[in-house]
Amino acid sequence: MNKPSVVCVTGPLGPHGSGYRIELERLGYSPWTASAHLYLMADVSRWLRDQGLEPASFDSAAVRQFLVDRRASGVVRRLTLQGLIPLLGYLRGLGVVPGPAEPEHDRPMDWLVEEFTGYLLSERGLSPRTVVGYQRVATQFLATCPLEQQTVAGEHRLPGLGGRQIKDFVLADSSRLSVGSLNNVVTALRSLMRFSYFKGYTPNSLADAVPHAATWRDSGRSRALPAADVKLLLASCDRRTAVGRRDFAILTMLSRLGLRAGEVASLRLDDVDWRVGEIVVRGKGSRLDRLPLPVDAGQALADYCRRGRVSHGDRHLFLLARAPYTEVSSSVVSHVVVRASKRAGLATVRAHRLRHSSATAMRRAGAPLFEIGQVLRHRHTITTAVYAKDDLDALATIARVWPGTQP
Repeated sequence: MNKPSVVCVTGPLGPHGSGYRIELERLGYSPWTASAHLYLMADVSRWLRDQGLEPASFDSAAVRQFLVDRRASGVVRRLTLQGLIPLLGYLRGLGVVPGPAEPEHDRPMDWLVEEFTGYLLSERGLSPRTVVGYQRVATQFLATCPLEQQTVAGEHRLPGLGGRQIKDFVLADSSRLSVGSLNNVVTALRSLMRFSYFKGYTPNSLADAVPHAATWRDSGRSRALPAADVKLLLASCDRRTAVGRRDFAILTMLSRLGLRAGEVASLRLDDVDWRVGEIVVRGKGSRLDRLPLPVDAGQALADYCRRGRVSHGDRHLFLLARAPYTEVSSSVVSHVVVRASKRAGLATVRAHRLRHSSATAMRRAGAPLFEIGQVLRHRHTITTAVYAKDDLDALATIARVWPGTQP
């Protein structure tokens, strides 16, 4: 069998072969997978030598040409950019090869999206994750507007931007998005309008032209799962395996502490104070909150850390189940819940429903709303009421019999 130690990398990338082997081991790749990546590095190095190129010339265009030549040579594996990502990431981190090319502005309004992104990051101080969402909305909206950039006395103008385009865009999205998602679109669009006016691209502020989405907060039904279904989700995890221990710990944190998917993904080993029995949660708006760690949640975390978590230097608490063993994302956390619901024979369940379930369980146990709000880290009690409202079965216990009818 191939071993990483016997792969010989010659040519321009030869000096970096041993370091790449160590990095692959650190990331948790198996000896055979690491060997395949090293052979790919050797192929790239030979190609550079045959082309008379130095590593500094291995830019995006050269990468595409390498893949074309690799296919033409009859190689059948690692023929796409996806297979080169680990190698390029390592070499770019060392500064050996150039970074990815800057995206070209093919559309007239790409310059506006780029400026808007910089404004959100530097002036408004939004988190990168939030900025990505705003950027996506701005790109989609501007693509629907037949705008032409005008330059008057060295200044940009957007004469075609008006309230009609804004309303048409919001109405089109309202037919396919939930109320919560549509509110996110409206917020991003309103921010784009304020930015355009602030920069002088529009003569008047069009923020007020963005229609408001419906904000009814009471749907009449609780989104919480029955306690029996939560138990089924937890029981679906095979705790004899490393993946099962990880998934069980994630589900426990979601259902017991009511954490959001992104908050679970951002947890680090240093956030758990085992002696005091507390955990630090990174919430919305870069908030840091200390929460008590329930015994069962602590036991689930300890079991995962001792017998399921790969130790290779990454300080994130929850890691991917396969190499490279990096931190999980919020989408991975949500998919853990989706897969558990399928194993348990339930309808598809998302991570946020477990937050509702946690609040409802605390409410049924007699906890007042302000205490539930402290656990969920809400600023206003009315927000907590949305999560902790009683379901119809609970309301039926206090409903009075209609006069003249049998109980």
